Amino acid sequence: MRKLYVIFVLLLTCALLFSCAPSEESAQVAELKKQNAALQAEIDELKNKIAELEKVIAEAKPITISWWHAMRGARGKVVDNMIKAFNDSQSKYKVVATYKGAYDEVVNAGVAAYRAKKQPHILQSFEVGTQTMMLSGAIYPVYKLMKDSGYNIDWSGYLQPVLSYYMNADGNLMSMPFNSSTPVMYYNVDLFKKAGIPPLSKDKAITWDELGEITGKLVKSGVPGGMVTAWQSWTQVENYSAIHNIPFATRANGYEGLDTELTINNPKVVNHIARLKSWMADKRFLYGGQKYQGPKAEFMAQNAGVYIDSISGIAKLKKAVKDFKWDVAPLPVESWMKKPQNSIIGGASLWVFNGHDKKDYKGVAAFLKHLAKTDMQIYWHKETGYFPITLNAYETLKKQGYYKENPYQEVGIKQMTRRTPTKISRGLRLGYFIQIRNIINEEFELVWNDTKTPQAALDNAVKRSNKKLREFEKIYK
Repeated sequence: MRKLYVIFVLLLTCALLFSCAPSEESAQVAELKKQNAALQAEIDELKNKIAELEKVIAEAKPITISWWHAMRGARGKVVDNMIKAFNDSQSKYKVVATYKGAYDEVVNAGVAAYRAKKQPHILQSFEVGTQTMMLSGAIYPVYKLMKDSGYNIDWSGYLQPVLSYYMNADGNLMSMPFNSSTPVMYYNVDLFKKAGIPPLSKDKAITWDELGEITGKLVKSGVPGGMVTAWQSWTQVENYSAIHNIPFATRANGYEGLDTELTINNPKVVNHIARLKSWMADKRFLYGGQKYQGPKAEFMAQNAGVYIDSISGIAKLKKAVKDFKWDVAPLPVESWMKKPQNSIIGGASLWVFNGHDKKDYKGVAAFLKHLAKTDMQIYWHKETGYFPITLNAYETLKKQGYYKENPYQEVGIKQMTRRTPTKISRGLRLGYFIQIRNIINEEFELVWNDTKTPQAALDNAVKRSNKKLREFEKIYK
């Protein structure tokens, strides 16, 4: 009986043990789940803190704004200093500039980058690319960029002959003027004095007939050549036409329609080129090349007493010329042009590519605003010779007496602003203008080497250029 009792007790104990085991196990599992939940909460909290930290770090890291330009050498250093001033003034954006070569190389690189969706934020394009850039569909117009970014810009406070070149038909600014220039006439004061030629006026232009006499005297005094000219299409056709209010092309030089045609084979321009060609015979005119390097070298070597080039040449001459005195005068005019028109601008402007994040564009707008600040424009003008694009910068310089100390710096400004621009003298708006300039230069080469007459060369330049204009019209009409 006792044995049965023991067995019963054992069975009862086992039953109790088995009945309790699941309950204890559930308690342990519940405890583990509780601990796991607490641990997961800590992990989630840590993840949130990491995300917040990453956000803070991302916000602390400046947004990079890329700018491709064509400014090298001394001008490139000035650009770098202007960028540094912006980057040091704030921590939200960082502008990174890249030199991409000459103007045409920069534009070609920008086009290729845009097609590959790797475009910079800002591209510097020279003035002849204006029509192409405007109609490209790749541009975020500057007037809209500034407005969208909260900047209410009073565009009337800018030099209008500069600003109007980059406006569309509705008067809206499409790109921001940057390095704006116009051609002027440099001359060697020492060679003039030796030849018995008095200094030239900085306000009143001499006539082309008078320049013929001056260059003749220079040659007779022993100077190898009378004059050289840089950028021959820009200085001797485009600006010559504007100053004398001669249409370069129909449809208001292209402003009023893509169906424009060149008219540079008109009698006045033909006679002007024929005159230069005739001066080559007695060395009153030396041909130094299509761009500026050759003509500048001839002037600096004192092989020519007169040198026509951009006002931006001022900075280069100030730095490089040590052995003679030089000065600046307005471009010559024809004797029959009693009230010469304004000259037109050259140089380049800053175009903003679309396709970037919205937050980036606030930085682009802030940087463009920075470049237009009075102190930046004064610095740019003094260091490079390019125009200060704002009236406030120009007036400030005058009040400071800068132009009394450096009167040659104001010659180009006065020349460009001496008359209200007409529909003809305000500028040029032509498609494929880069190619058209090359065509004109090619045809001039044939004049200078006696292959063609001025009339034949300009006729062919018109014919070839009109073909390019029709190609452009077909694409964008």
